[in-house]
Amino acid sequence: MPNDQSSVDPRPRSWIDKIAQVFSDEPTDTKSLLELLRNAEQDQVLDADALGIIEGALQVSSMQVRDIMIPRSQVVTVPAKLSPNEIIKMVTKASHSRFPVIGDNVDNVMGILLAKDLLPLILNGKMDKLDIKDVVRPATFVPESKRLNVLLKEFRETRQHMAIVIDEYGSVCGAVTIEDVLEQIVGEIEDEHDVDDESTIKKFDEENHIVKALTPVDEFNDYFGTSFSDQEFTTIGGLVLQQFGHIPERDETINIGPFLVTVLNADSRQIKLIKVTSRLVDTRKKSL
Repeated sequence: MPNDQSSVDPRPRSWIDKIAQVFSDEPTDTKSLLELLRNAEQDQVLDADALGIIEGALQVSSMQVRDIMIPRSQVVTVPAKLSPNEIIKMVTKASHSRFPVIGDNVDNVMGILLAKDLLPLILNGKMDKLDIKDVVRPATFVPESKRLNVLLKEFRETRQHMAIVIDEYGSVCGAVTIEDVLEQIVGEIEDEHDVDDESTIKKFDEENHIVKALTPVDEFNDYFGTSFSDQEFTTIGGLVLQQFGHIPERDETINIGPFLVTVLNADSRQIKLIKVTSRLVDTRKKSL
């Protein structure tokens, strides 16, 4: 028999071979690159999760800190003038791991308090001698116009997890964490603000609840005693999205029925987490 090999290689192609074939057309811009990647996902060269991460990474390079930062009004700060017991109560109630420590006002950020740095003082019975200036760590300040990919690199190099965001006038306008950046790439990361997996609605206080956008409308109705229709949208996120008329950004609010709804977590494709605040006033209590 002749030694000529068949033109068809019987060996299965590796994932590298498949990726190489996908890029054989040499995309010249981000749009054409994404088109090729989505075609590759349809051809099962990439799975949906991998495609989502790649899209997120490309998106981060074009986004700025202002697009994802925690607004100033939602940043939980610790005034340096508080007593040790008041600091413990605030840290325990908020359940965060990091807190900006402020002086006379929010624009006077003295540093970052890590909740774990209080544990040795508590265990050793030295909280009453706490001078918060001795335990705060230096704060990192970034402009709201900084690119997210640059910020992520800086976070990695400095091993910082939080930065204070300032505007063009040097005033504090919010805060941003490494988690906020990573969520733009890999999707939502469950944290202390998120509702547990086995629960979709979590009571925050007497007037506020944290609700996953994927909560079924009928479950929402049962919990809050409302009667929103689920004929057009089956989830509360779909209902909220319809009311906005666009994909809202974090901290956007809207009145829906007896509630003020605040978007806590959203990306360029969907709403993920909302805060539901009751706007009803109990007239019986008011008359007392």
